[in-house]
Amino acid sequence: MRNRVQTMPRAAAALALGASLALTAAVLPAHATAVAAASAGERAAASTSKLTNLAHLDFLLDEVPLLPGVAGHTTYRAAEEPVARAPWVYADRQSDGTFRRVGGGPITDPARGWYAQGAYDADDISRAAVVYLRDWKQNGTASSRTTAYQLLRSLTYLQTSDGPNAGNVVLWQQHDGTLNPSAIPKELPDPSDSAESFWLARTVWALGEGYAGFRSADPGFATFLRDRLHLALSALERQSLGQYPKTEVANGVTVPGWLIVGSAGATAEAVLGLSAYAAVEPGDTEARTALAHYAAGIAELQSGGVGQWPFGALLPEANSPTFWHAWAGMEPAALTAASGVLGDASVQRAATTDLAQFTAQLLATGGPDNGWTPTPADRTQIAYGVDSRLEGLVAAADATGATGLAALAGAQAAWYFGANRAGVPAYDPATGVCVDGIAGDGTVNRNCGAESVIHTELSMLALDAHPAIARAATSFTRTTAASGLSVVEAESGTTTGPVTTVTPPSAWTGSANWSGGAYLQAGDGSSVTLQLPAGHPALRVLPIADLGPEDPTDAGTTSWTATVGRVALPLGGTDNVRPAEQGIAPSPVFLLPQTLPVAVPAQATAVTARVSGTARLDAVLLQPIVSHLGLAGSSALDVYVNSTDLPVSQRLDATGPVTVTSYDSTGRQFGQPQTRGGHSIVIVPPGGFVTASTR
Repeated sequence: MRNRVQTMPRAAAALALGASLALTAAVLPAHATAVAAASAGERAAASTSKLTNLAHLDFLLDEVPLLPGVAGHTTYRAAEEPVARAPWVYADRQSDGTFRRVGGGPITDPARGWYAQGAYDADDISRAAVVYLRDWKQNGTASSRTTAYQLLRSLTYLQTSDGPNAGNVVLWQQHDGTLNPSAIPKELPDPSDSAESFWLARTVWALGEGYAGFRSADPGFATFLRDRLHLALSALERQSLGQYPKTEVANGVTVPGWLIVGSAGATAEAVLGLSAYAAVEPGDTEARTALAHYAAGIAELQSGGVGQWPFGALLPEANSPTFWHAWAGMEPAALTAASGVLGDASVQRAATTDLAQFTAQLLATGGPDNGWTPTPADRTQIAYGVDSRLEGLVAAADATGATGLAALAGAQAAWYFGANRAGVPAYDPATGVCVDGIAGDGTVNRNCGAESVIHTELSMLALDAHPAIARAATSFTRTTAASGLSVVEAESGTTTGPVTTVTPPSAWTGSANWSGGAYLQAGDGSSVTLQLPAGHPALRVLPIADLGPEDPTDAGTTSWTATVGRVALPLGGTDNVRPAEQGIAPSPVFLLPQTLPVAVPAQATAVTARVSGTARLDAVLLQPIVSHLGLAGSSALDVYVNSTDLPVSQRLDATGPVTVTSYDSTGRQFGQPQTRGGHSIVIVPPGGFVTASTR
């Protein structure tokens, strides 16, 4: 079983720890970057040029010795070119606005300058290679070709070339080239090349795009990359891929048992590489079969639907039906790429559903949070999550012609330019500097490490390739509305009968969070009344209870009513328990939101649960019948998202004439755009959304 530390994105880990890793003193002298001292004139010039600026990522790069004689580790032309390149993992912002490159963890060997983790890692080397490969392909940048070549040489040095772990990858490397296969704190697998991993998946991503890039430009190097890709595939075939088509059970849900480290997020990054490779080598049946099997596994983790949690999202972890996270969220982009190569419309449908339904709801709730578990719990947002949504939306819009996905892409990309919780730009195109994340309270982490700048620049490359989306994104600089999901904690309610508040030792169960860190143990005949937020719109109500325990005394249901004036409006019932096999789930606790069949009108003031049997009530998730995202700047955009499978009327929230465009549940335009008054009534299609824009 993987541990959670392994899957946490490095920017999020730094933000969560107060950037303590990035504040370690550097081995090298502080490097003042020119990018942080750009003049006003330079900034003005940049405003009329492309958004992509690799200056800060260039700054993170350093020469790394390719040490000879290390068993199982060599690379292309190692003897002739004994030095390659790799990006430092972190960049700590100094008080004067410059940055210092630092490694991961404290320095454990001052004499040699070794970090507890290292200066470089395969995760960032591989993804940086993708940035430079795409810049070379898109912009013809000669220096990016050279840098991509050197990064791929560095990455393949980390790949173990022989022995029982052949094809797997060492994660960490010190600045003098020494490998650190057992970093501190420990990450699984340990040693890091002893089993498949996120970094092996990302290596496949880089090797696949690298082969496609160098296939004609440097056939000798491309052949080497192809051989290393097949070495990685042989490792995967010994491990996850060899399990196809085995399935597992997680809290009663059947899930694919052949995903890389059990993660659709990791597998998606490998699928991106396999898609790039198979597109230019369609006769390679080994790669094509691997691509088809992995894409099918990702698609099988789609869950919920219109009004049903998680609203059509592709869940990232096979072992948890109640956990979604934004980071490592490349599943929609990967399935779109795979669909184009394989001609498999089913995986495209899975990607489109995630993007048109779930992502629209996500944006209206405030954007790509680090974790919905199942309530929006970790509200931190990082470039990794933003880029994952953006790349999926852009790719699917291109592939399907669904212009609504392009509209959502512009809304998502606006995060970089100020439409975020902090209300400040998260990226400066004049310098190439980004931020390491924005916390739920709007606190900005001003560091700009490798993961963050890599995914920021992947986003900028996508925007530069889509000028209309870029124009929209840069015109939205603030958020004016984010009226989506909200939570009422069960323990905030008024109770009658046998009800006690329980505070578990940890809110985290291993696959979900007890919302608010507590729940109500409610016995037979008890009731819980929860006050609804003042001024709420019409709502769908999704109670959350622990459905996992199989004690027969837990059998029963909970009935729900809404208080509307003096009337108790029946809303329907929820299960107290759904006896099911725990399987690979790390906990028997199963916190799945259940949607009540009857909506709550705007006039309701409270909802009441009446328990028959025993229930562990955690919280109530409230979903507006129509959620609303508002963005403003030099232009404005309002997005209205329908959470039902029926058409819904909605009053626009605008002050003047707007262009109204309707989109169905696949993001395709529904009818023709219309010019409407600012407060007119529009019809939002079932499971779809409407945009109202001004320029």
